[in-house]
Amino acid sequence: MIRSELIQKIADDNPHLYQRDVERIVNTIFDEITDAMSRGDRVELRGFGAFSVKKRDARSGRNPRTGETVAVEEKHVPFFKTGKLLRDRLNGKA
Repeated sequence: MIRSELIQKIADDNPHLYQRDVERIVNTIFDEITDAMSRGDRVELRGFGAFSVKKRDARSGRNPRTGETVAVEEKHVPFFKTGKLLRDRLNGKA
């Protein structure tokens, strides 16, 4: 599902809301999650999962084409851990 499909689904399920308002709500939620993660905060949505940022240390890598060793800088990457409810539902337990 992509963002526009999510917005359409929410708008269809809530006919009392205008689609532009639903779009603004969805965009605000995603912006807040992004802002919190950029500050290094963890975002937890109970039953769904938790978004966090993990630090990857600098290391030496290898160029797969030439085999040459290259320096890879330290970086921060997003990480998602599923919640128990979602994990159980995906495995047919709920």
